[in-house]
Amino acid sequence: MNRLSSLVPLLASAALLMFGNGLQGTLIAWRATSDGFPPGQIGLITAAYYLGFAAGCFHLTHILNAIGYIRAFSAMAAIATASIVLAGLAVDPWLWLVLRLISGYSLAVLFAVIESWLNAKAENSVRARTLSVYRYIDLISNTSAQYFLPWFGGESFVLFGIAAIAMSLSITPVSLADKSSPMPPDRIRFDLGYLWRTSPLAAVGCISVGMTNTVYRSLGAVYCLGLGFSAEATAWFLAASIISGVVLQYPFGHYSDRKDRRSVIMVATAGGLLASLLLFFFAGSSVFLNISGVFLLGAFSMPVYSLCSAHANDRAGPGEFAVISAALLFFWAAGAIAGPWIAATIMGWYGPKSMFAVTAITQIAFLSYTVTRMLQRPR
Repeated sequence: MNRLSSLVPLLASAALLMFGNGLQGTLIAWRATSDGFPPGQIGLITAAYYLGFAAGCFHLTHILNAIGYIRAFSAMAAIATASIVLAGLAVDPWLWLVLRLISGYSLAVLFAVIESWLNAKAENSVRARTLSVYRYIDLISNTSAQYFLPWFGGESFVLFGIAAIAMSLSITPVSLADKSSPMPPDRIRFDLGYLWRTSPLAAVGCISVGMTNTVYRSLGAVYCLGLGFSAEATAWFLAASIISGVVLQYPFGHYSDRKDRRSVIMVATAGGLLASLLLFFFAGSSVFLNISGVFLLGAFSMPVYSLCSAHANDRAGPGEFAVISAALLFFWAAGAIAGPWIAATIMGWYGPKSMFAVTAITQIAFLSYTVTRMLQRPR
């Protein structure tokens, strides 16, 4: 924890940013469903966010090279705040699609700034644990945001305003902190091939995480409304899917700092697969079984991104953390574009329960690839 002291302002900004983003993500999906948007259109709005996210990853290295970490963070946080305010002022599916595209672009830069900053300051011996602390903040911020929906309701501008306030305040800690941000290299590039050559497992893992975790986080409200859950039960379902990541985040990170990270990735993916099968075959419309199942799914699947990130950054050279972070987030966004759109389309055909068939199939594919890589390449 002593090694994290210089990163406290960055982590405080991350907490505010993630709270605002988590609140607006749930609010957009819930409001779109309650206003009668068709599932396919909701899937497009969700996919637009991740398409913008992928574009932001592509331009990240140019932005950092031009203006540095703190100025990039401030500029993109302001743009993200404006998109939330506009979404609250006008409820229109096509406007929301454009605004989610803009929001995704700005948040890609924001998250990449945070993650490359953390990786630049963390040593290999504590890298996964450092990223686990970051994930704790992510999960706690997102979980607390879910309870604002039943408290304030989603029909008015209030929650849009709260999300915008949190997003704008995220600029303050990093702006007032000391000059501890890493200097960007003289020349950085966006290079997906570099990540693939460094760690193909991390690249495929991020696609899998994007397709899996964003499905139940983005469409969880749609799933719950389709099963007839109340707003309170929906909030508990969404909160359980997020806060559960706290349970195994640090233990997995601690163990992977000492052992082959791939074996921990394999265990986490297998646990998530079992939870997906439980939700698809046995949960039915039971509130208790659905909340319990999604808690297990989040506990195992949430740490996988951090483990993949640590696995890739172990092999990064000086000045390459921003390139690795941008590529990891791009692959994650690629999965996140496809996952919710595919899941929303299938849910429109076969009903809400089919959402977890999508997550299970994705996890089976990644688990098979992980085993293959462990047989091909020594630890």
